[in-house]
Amino acid sequence: MRVIVRTVSELCITVGTLIVLFVVYVMFWTGVQADRVMGDQIDRLQQRWSRGSVQPEPVATPRTYEPGAPFAIMYIPRLGSTWNKPVLEGTGTGTLKKGLGHYARTARLGRKGNFAVAGHRRTYGDPFKDFPELRPGDAVVLTDGTTWFTYRIDKGPYKTVPTDVEVIDPVPRKSGYTRPGRYLTLTTCDPEWGHSHRLIVWAHLDSTQPVEAGEPRALRR
Repeated sequence: MRVIVRTVSELCITVGTLIVLFVVYVMFWTGVQADRVMGDQIDRLQQRWSRGSVQPEPVATPRTYEPGAPFAIMYIPRLGSTWNKPVLEGTGTGTLKKGLGHYARTARLGRKGNFAVAGHRRTYGDPFKDFPELRPGDAVVLTDGTTWFTYRIDKGPYKTVPTDVEVIDPVPRKSGYTRPGRYLTLTTCDPEWGHSHRLIVWAHLDSTQPVEAGEPRALRR
């Protein structure tokens, strides 16, 4: 009996230790790794832009984004003065570990249609941890190295289910928009540590300016 009790106790301690280590990995270590990876993605973009290798897109035949590669940086002042994340093409698991992901079949940045972006709420850097804090009127600013694009949130956070794919339509369902425009949709998981639902915000393109003109007003401290 003593042997059984001792064995069970040791197993419980071992299992408890493994659980603690797993929680530390999920809550801390994935964040450390993701912050480093996202920083590397931003550095790649800024180095490429500093070499002048990025040109404005042609209007008639815009270039395609490379799957899994970064192409823009997003800033959301509401989420903090130092909050900035790379935007990569695609929303696969591997891509979202490196930053925010652009839904490949949605509009391109600044173009007519709906530029839709997904991000983790928790783990892998917690990019959208404070997503519920977003409010109508908040700015979402992006740059592709040639242009600043300032979007203004019109509605959200709106809660729905993962199968509600119409939220990223060209004219998103329940967004309040009634005609084609230049829109932005941001999506993340809900609840904070789950994925049974999605939180959505919708925004419209408010203004653009060339990077040579300096930071847009929304980013000025």
